[in-house]
Order: sequence, then C-alpha cells, then structure tokens
Amino acid sequence: MNIVLLGFPGAGKGTQAEKLVEKYNFRHISTGDLIRHEIALGTPLGKEVEAVIDSGNLASDDLIINILVNAIKDENRSVIFDGFPRTLAQAEALDRYLALHGGKVDAAVLLNLSEEEVLKRLTSRRVCKECGAVYNIYAPDYTGKCTKCGGELYTRHDDDMHSARHRLEVFHKETQPLIEYYRKGGICKVVDGSKSIDTVFAEIVAVLGLSKGEEK
Repeated sequence: MNIVLLGFPGAGKGTQAEKLVEKYNFRHISTGDLIRHEIALGTPLGKEVEAVIDSGNLASDDLIINILVNAIKDENRSVIFDGFPRTLAQAEALDRYLALHGGKVDAAVLLNLSEEEVLKRLTSRRVCKECGAVYNIYAPDYTGKCTKCGGELYTRHDDDMHSARHRLEVFHKETQPLIEYYRKGGICKVVDGSKSIDTVFAEIVAVLGLSKGEEK
C-alpha cells in the first residue's frame, strides 16, 4: 500500500506518519530527510541538490524525483509519502514510476484544517536557545522556559505570522491542485486534522481500511 499524506503545514503529517510506521511498519519517505541524507553522504545527487540550495533556488521536479526513486527502488514495504509530491508534475511522475513497477498510489489522505487553526499552530512553536528542545505555547504544561535545561525560548523566524501566511500561499498555489488531482482519481480520503493526535490516527486507520491483522 502506497499512501500520500496531504495537508497544510502544521497539519500533523509527520506525527501521523510516525504512528503508522510504528504500528504498521510503513516506510516513511520525507523528501526533506532524503535530501539531507544525500547531502550528508556526498552522493552525486546530494552534491547536485546542495549546489541548487546553496544558490538560493528550489530543487527541480526532476531532481526531487530522482532522489525519491533512488530511495524506493528496492523497497518492498508499504510507503508513506510525506512532503512529496508537492506539484502536479511530481504526482504524475510518481504515478508513472509506480505503474512501471506494478504499483500505484492507493490513497491520498488529506488532514483537513481551517486556515485559522493552521496559523495558530504554525506560530505556536518555541525553541530553546540552549538545547534546541521544542515547545508549544498552547500546551497545558508550557511555562515559557525550557524544562530540560532552563534555557530561554524563542520564536524562529520561519514561525512568525508573516512566514506562516507565506507558507499558506505556497500551499494554495502548489499543493491545492494535488487535492483535486487525487479527488478526480477517486482516492482522496479526508480526515479532520483538528482533533486529537490519537483520534486523527484512528480515523486514518479507518479510512485506509487497516486492521490489527496488518500490524507488524
């Protein structure tokens, strides 16, 4: 089973992917992680994408697809694609690649949130200057200080309201068309992402038709 996770930044895609990996042994494919891994290894693909990033540009669809294909070419497990595809061209390329190898995207799960909730989530993160621990200002146990080392907490520049609104604009421009693409394909499953982590996970498991018999 191959699954694409869709949703606004801050919708909880990474968290839900981790839970699916833990319970059902999915392979979690995050393009950000793949890129960092290729760069760290110093592979030809890694050097190519590093040069693009250092120049201030975004990696092309072809480069991202090549990195992803390199990561999944020998994969036999079910795969969760998180952060990929981001564009229609990437979605179509993924479909072509999977079809050539007898596979397909079985479901695209949309973690649905209101823009108001997205902005709230994106601007609520605080990071410790000393140890890097991450906190949420709306968490019941939030104190304004790092509970691990007592360090000062701060707001990263990409977590301010201006950056959050920009990320929403990018989502609408690049990712919204993907939702329509998968809806037309009849595989888009919508889950209410505003609920608790465990409730959202239970709903994802239900819409995917997963059962206890499929647990690792």
